[in-house]
Amino acid sequence: MQPVIDHIQITVKDLKVAEKFYDKFLPIIGFDITNKVSAFIEEHEFHVVEYTHEQLAFAITSPREAFKNDPVHRRKPGALHHLAFKAESRAEVDQAYSDLQRIGAVIVSGPQIHPEYGENYYAVYFKDLENMKYEIVCNCVIKKGLHKL
Repeated sequence: MQPVIDHIQITVKDLKVAEKFYDKFLPIIGFDITNKVSAFIEEHEFHVVEYTHEQLAFAITSPREAFKNDPVHRRKPGALHHLAFKAESRAEVDQAYSDLQRIGAVIVSGPQIHPEYGENYYAVYFKDLENMKYEIVCNCVIKKGLHKL
């Protein structure tokens, strides 16, 4: 078995608001939103919008009614702290940063080296409209103007 993630589901506070954001964000990292499906799964009491890619399915789901007003906080037990997407180069991180600014993502930290994670750890951190934290990272070694993973 390989440690490959098949799909991720993130519960959002407002599905309609979140869907507008993810329709803009996911193409930045390679998703084609024409491969998006929606469903209501009655026995689980939620609506789901799933974006598919050959390497990963990413879904957003509605909360249960009892939890819909709870605040999002990544440091709560059981919460997703953040999700990082791998870039192939620093140029991809820089382009993603530009695209993220254009779509209204909340930038936490612009593209830069984060020596606390490694001498070549180059990343941009951002949040969606509901405070979920994401990262786009390249852990690349730069030699003579070339990018090497």
